[in-house]
Parts: sequence; C-alpha cells; structure tokens
Amino acid sequence: MTIVYDNEAEEGLISGWGFSCYIKTEEENILFDTGGDGRALLHNLRMLDISSQEITKVILSHEHGDHTGGLFALLNTNPEIEVYVPVSFSKSLKNEIASQVRLIEVSEAQEICRNIYTTGELGSGVREQSLIVDSGSGLYVITGCSHPGLTEIMGAALKFGRVAGIIGGLHGSMEYDLLKGLNLIGAGHCTAHKKEIARKFPDAFLEIRAGLSLEL
Repeated sequence: MTIVYDNEAEEGLISGWGFSCYIKTEEENILFDTGGDGRALLHNLRMLDISSQEITKVILSHEHGDHTGGLFALLNTNPEIEVYVPVSFSKSLKNEIASQVRLIEVSEAQEICRNIYTTGELGSGVREQSLIVDSGSGLYVITGCSHPGLTEIMGAALKFGRVAGIIGGLHGSMEYDLLKGLNLIGAGHCTAHKKEIARKFPDAFLEIRAGLSLEL
C-alpha cells in the first residue's frame, strides 16, 4: 500500500488537502480516493512509479471534492477503470462517471475482490464507505475522513474479523478506546487529534504522508 495524496508529502511529491492511497494485490490494483487535484494526483503517481494504466478499480469514500477531485484526470488516462461509489452520491456525478467508465453503486458491505471489502455506505450525515484489507494476519481499515465515526466504521469492520490497524483520515474522532490493541494507527489528512493519538498509542502511531509505502 502506498499513500499517493495527503496534506503532507515526501520530497518530490505534491501535497494537498485530500487523500488517496494505492493498494496492490495479487489480482487488482486499487486506488482508494483520488485527492483534490488531478494534476497533483497524476504527478505523484508518476513519481511513485505507479502507472495509471495499471489501476483496475477506484473506490471513492465519499463525495467531497478533496477525495474525488482527481478522478476525471485519472479516467482520461485509463477508461478501463471500474469506479465504486456510495449509492448516495449525487445523480449528476454518478451520471458523469457512468458516461466514461463502469460505475458500481455501493449500499451494503460487499467483497470488492479477494481479500478486499467495503464496509458499505455508513453514516447518517455525510455518507461514506471505508475499505477493509485482509492481510491474512488481521484486517486493516482504510478510511477517507471517518465522517460516520469510528464506532460505526470499526463495528462494520469487526464483522469481517480481527482489526489489526487503521489508516487514513480520522477527522475529529476522540473514540480512543476503539484504537486500543491496534498494531498500526496510520493517521493522516483530516485527523484533528494526531498529537493525542500519538501520546496515547506511541508504539502503534504513524503519521502518514504521500510517498509512504507499507507492507500489510
């Protein structure tokens, strides 16, 4: 897994408010969210030696522009991509996506491909899906902004098995009890309480940035 787009970035990469990460499996090459700017997304993919032509699926967590803004720049380079969005996405955006590529609308938890699952659409305010990656030795939850709250996200993930880690934006969550026992807390993008999470969980905390690669 490689962080492609984040508020912070390693040298040579473009930072920006938003999030995107690349997940490579034996069967699929998945991009979760697309950041806020297509030019920056494509630049970072090139610098990270990730070919847009090799991406097979894009999973969008929610409709905010800092997670969807790079999508059409990416689709212009690869019209074979499948795009998964929460069913609550606006009709206009779904129609625009469907006019270019295959669109899959997500409501319930489901398998995306072997060892990769979506929580399904969660939340009563901003509707959002998270990804679940089965590493074989625990599950890793990949979040966009965690708008539904960690209680709902982690509850959905636990239905698939033991959660070993969480990576992505944790927004303003203070549900620290849910982070106890995790091997990895990779906090980035919109996480408001990084310092407190790092203080409480020094052995598990990792501040993520564009360019960071992890073997799950």
